[in-house]
Amino acid sequence: MGRRGEELKEHILWSAKDVFLELGFERTSMDVVAARASTSKRSLYTRFPSKDALFRAVFELARTMYLNRLKTPDTYSDDATEAVTVYCARFLQLLLREPALRTCRMGIAEAERLPDASSQYYDAIFRTSQERLASFLTERLEIPGPASGELATDLLGRSLHPRFFQALFGVEKPLPESSDEGSLYTDVDVDRIRGFVTTLLTTP
Repeated sequence: MGRRGEELKEHILWSAKDVFLELGFERTSMDVVAARASTSKRSLYTRFPSKDALFRAVFELARTMYLNRLKTPDTYSDDATEAVTVYCARFLQLLLREPALRTCRMGIAEAERLPDASSQYYDAIFRTSQERLASFLTERLEIPGPASGELATDLLGRSLHPRFFQALFGVEKPLPESSDEGSLYTDVDVDRIRGFVTTLLTTP
């Protein structure tokens, strides 16, 4: 028996994600997605009436996957400094993975035509990541709201520079999709991040 209902919709989304990442938005067609998902164009259009709608749904899937992988600082360590360090390192690692870089490039390329989809992805990658860190700084280190937001932005910005931008523009080779928490200390210079985290968290 073939896939039906939500199972088929989820399968189409995962298939579409792979196609968009491989071909980009312009070269992706509903025919290709239907073929990759082993379903009919009728079934595809019933669930996603246009390529734009499918693209938005794929971006929402990418957003959910990213946030689930990033988690929150308190999941990484009971020690506040180490929790922030690992969170920032994981933030960088996830964005250096090849699928994340391709998704970022697609979001930038389609930002003028589909600003809502690009905005959703930006919110997940940057704003929500920053809010999670700021919340942790307020709760664990009792740093007031506005100050914790500024500090979280500074910490994440330092984590990204310069590797993320080098990878985004193809200057540095991306990390493979298989990169995960187990390879964090190989993929990222955690000691560098720990250095500025320690300094910024202990500066009055």
